[in-house]
Amino acid sequence: MALLPVKRMERGSGELARLHRDMDDLLRGFFPNWEWPSWGAARWPVMDIGEQDDTYIIQAEVPGCKAEDIDVSVHGNALVISGEKKAEEKREDQGFHHIERSFGSFRRELTLAGEVDAGKIEASCTNGVLTIKLPKSEKAKPVKIKIKSQ
Repeated sequence: MALLPVKRMERGSGELARLHRDMDDLLRGFFPNWEWPSWGAARWPVMDIGEQDDTYIIQAEVPGCKAEDIDVSVHGNALVISGEKKAEEKREDQGFHHIERSFGSFRRELTLAGEVDAGKIEASCTNGVLTIKLPKSEKAKPVKIKIKSQ
């Protein structure tokens, strides 16, 4: 079973849902490479992506995953996070009325804005948050140009 959060709102077949689909189609026509949030499909793990002068910092929510169940790799300027959230041992004495937690494998791939120094990448997982620090390569770091006055 794939890891997907619970849908907060279902899209219907009414006029408002049709308008939403029409607007999605219109905006995708103008911005075909932009990833638009979707009500029906979700990305997991959810991430925060930041940039400092010399480092990209990525934080991903991976609740219930252990560090040994997560793989992080870099291929050129693509970062791949994959792993598996393993199911807990089932307890037969519990009578569940509703189950929303899911288990299974996941994979996210991000294209970074520049090259990174693969030998200096650091990753840690604390309290269900995976933090990855990707130092920029020397040629990807910004260079300040001094302007001469005459």
